[in-house]
Amino acid sequence: APRPVYAKTQCDDAPSRAPSNASGTTRVASVASSGARLDFQAHHRVALNESSLATEMIPPCQLKYSEYTPCHDPRRARKFPKAMMQYRERHCPTKDKLFRCLIPAPPNYKNPFTWPQSRDYAWYDNIPHRELSIEKAVQNWIQVEGDRFRFPGGGTMFPHGADAYIDDINALIPLTDGNIRTALDTGCGVASWGAFLLKRGIITMSFAPRDSHEAQVQFALERGVPAMIGVMATDRIPYPARAFDMAHCSRCLIPWNKLVSFMSTDGLYLVEVDRVLRPGGYWILSGPPIRWKKHYKGWQRTEEDLKQEQDEIEDLAKRLCWKKVVEKDDLAVWQKPINHMECANNRNADEALQFCNNSDVDSAWYKKMETCISPLPEVQTEEEVAGGALENWPQRASAVPPRITRGSVSGITPEKFEEDNKLWAERADHYKKLIPPLAKGRYRNVMDMDAGMGGFAAALMEYPLWVMNVVPSGSAPDALGVIYERGFIGTFHDWCEAFSTYPRTYDLIHANKVFSFYHDRCDITYILLEMDRILRPEGTVIFRDTVEMLVKIQAITNGMRWKSQIMDHESGPFNPEKILVAVKTYWTAEPAQKQQ
Repeated sequence: APRPVYAKTQCDDAPSRAPSNASGTTRVASVASSGARLDFQAHHRVALNESSLATEMIPPCQLKYSEYTPCHDPRRARKFPKAMMQYRERHCPTKDKLFRCLIPAPPNYKNPFTWPQSRDYAWYDNIPHRELSIEKAVQNWIQVEGDRFRFPGGGTMFPHGADAYIDDINALIPLTDGNIRTALDTGCGVASWGAFLLKRGIITMSFAPRDSHEAQVQFALERGVPAMIGVMATDRIPYPARAFDMAHCSRCLIPWNKLVSFMSTDGLYLVEVDRVLRPGGYWILSGPPIRWKKHYKGWQRTEEDLKQEQDEIEDLAKRLCWKKVVEKDDLAVWQKPINHMECANNRNADEALQFCNNSDVDSAWYKKMETCISPLPEVQTEEEVAGGALENWPQRASAVPPRITRGSVSGITPEKFEEDNKLWAERADHYKKLIPPLAKGRYRNVMDMDAGMGGFAAALMEYPLWVMNVVPSGSAPDALGVIYERGFIGTFHDWCEAFSTYPRTYDLIHANKVFSFYHDRCDITYILLEMDRILRPEGTVIFRDTVEMLVKIQAITNGMRWKSQIMDHESGPFNPEKILVAVKTYWTAEPAQKQQ
């Protein structure tokens, strides 16, 4: 069949209008004819496709949108209050402002380095921002070396490198015995802390606001390290309660002690950290005000001010029933209790922080933070871990999670959990046959758009990749808490909106019946355009759905420069569910000076 010609057009500031002017240079990845296996390898230097086919093509956007983040657009953010960082929260475009064009890769874009080399290097052309190498030169975050960036692993509070800093933490609390598996890094920079924790078997959800420092989350994902655009402001962070074994702030600039005037209470952000920490979990703080007697001059703050800040944090931690484990040099560590029995029994009636009356502690999609303590599941003794003790990693991944054994997730039994594990192991084996590079390090950043219980992520554990497990808001059952109890990471999200990430940050996307779930909720074309935005050139998508839905999807992706093929279900050709495997072709925008 003849291949389509890709219209050399672009969207302007009013994307609903017919676009004009040339903006895209297309270099199409070679794909075998219909019926043969797709080509999943990276190429970059394939001849320009000049053949024609009468089909409507979705045009590329202007080059200036190459780093467009729809729900974190700095221009839109200026319309919202700066108080409590509200302007840096998610503010998505209305339907009439959605871009119906393809976000282009910058000129000379290259596939990222493969892991583990990508932890230390990234191509300059992929993220052409020198700002951090200048602004954070002393802290050694990032350096420019010719045509690439190098990440020495430095940070504001760990100038000797993240590895040495993590060793200092390990001397205070054990990091290598498998008890700590999931971590949260607030204000992550370029996520070097999370990058160097990976070799210790700890996976970190790192987040930072868009443009606090230029492209920091984009750098993290380019390195192959989990990260999201996010901020602690007025909404809950999009993770369930009791998700993380450890939370971390290294000079993250979050006012942990500050008064929230309109709520007439303090410590809102530390209360939110308490919500997402599992029983017995740790909170680590370095930077102001820790070790203020040594650093106060460099921080350009008074001794009195820093002492007051630390006293307020210490007091708040006590009211959360946390225990101060240790403070040594630049590090302070607190631990959340394993249950609330002693805490509840010993509270004074006039305590400022009371337990929340509702049990809706997992809800975290556009839900406001609360200033009450999220209650833990009830226990019978003070020695019992609220909600159930977790296995150490890696046994945790396959063990039946406590939320399931205790029946707290509607409709999921231990038997269904075991069946789901077996099902996804079989499907992953089938995927390896369909996509041979899956087992060979071709993909590093993977997203499961409807992750269920995390079976897909569990089935890929042996490979050098990580999975962002997405649980659509409003889906049932809500098993994101189960996913975290297995030792994986993920987030809530509504796919009628854009994801909180930069363009070109995922290598492989898995969509299991996502479009059957959303087809009557919003226009699926925009979901596919969002997938194109976050997928790297020559990245792969696996769709599982009915034949009718896959045919609709394929018709749209044919106009998005994707090559695809519908394949039989792993159980054979008689199963009504099929698999569509698609590859995003490689193309880039032309240099900015050639645009009008």
